[in-house]
Amino acid sequence: MSTITRGLRRIPALLTIAFLILITAYPLFWMFINSLKSNSDFLNNPSYALPEVWTWENYVTGWETANLSTTIVNSIIVTFPALILLVLFGTAAGYALEVLVFKGRGTILLLFLAGIMIPGQMIVLPLFTASFNIGITGSLLPLILIYTATGLPLTVFMMATYFRAIPREIFEASTIDGASMTRAFFSIGMPMMRNAILTVAIVQFFQIWNDLLFALIFAGQRKLNTIQVGLLNFSGEYGSINYGPLFAAICITVGGILVLYLVLNQQIIKGLAAGAVKG
Repeated sequence: MSTITRGLRRIPALLTIAFLILITAYPLFWMFINSLKSNSDFLNNPSYALPEVWTWENYVTGWETANLSTTIVNSIIVTFPALILLVLFGTAAGYALEVLVFKGRGTILLLFLAGIMIPGQMIVLPLFTASFNIGITGSLLPLILIYTATGLPLTVFMMATYFRAIPREIFEASTIDGASMTRAFFSIGMPMMRNAILTVAIVQFFQIWNDLLFALIFAGQRKLNTIQVGLLNFSGEYGSINYGPLFAAICITVGGILVLYLVLNQQIIKGLAAGAVKG
């Protein structure tokens, strides 16, 4: 087969890749160029046009208006403790439901799956009432507990699926060697689930980091605002919005998440592949 023929056969694949890159990169480029426009430029010219004047000051204004120095810290304080609890409890529950043998484990897994189908809007009022009654409102603790509880159904389901791919004989051999249930979990289960844990943690990270509903209700005070709530500060009088600084603030937040994803991309793919086959 000649080089020309092989090159022609690769054209459809290359065109597909180019198309995917275009539809992925263009929204980011569109967001970036709009972050450098003045408000009049944004309103009077097409949104896809380059800025008439490159207003880099929008990034300073966006940082200050969204109070990012505080909201980023609050988002970190809320996200990572919730992730630690989710990973620990979710992995332990997945281990129990797939590795241990006991009556009713199928029913318990179905109950966890039922939790996935409950919309967050339905439980806002009971959660707020419970938080107020036990006196933890006015802090970030309710968000940590809520994100842990609402994220557990999906986490348990995913971890149970990943544990199903691990041969059960490995855990049986550890039991014969004298390892307890707890030791087998921490010494065998957790290390073998490293990629899966990272994948689940990233999935939950994006859900928690991008949440607005619970953050707006339970952390409405300015000192407690998370990133998504801070982005609402750009709505001015009569609903007017300063678009340039708003897009600048979004670029800052999206840029950090994009870098994190690119760094962990290979681990995510390995984790997804680990749950796709059964050992």
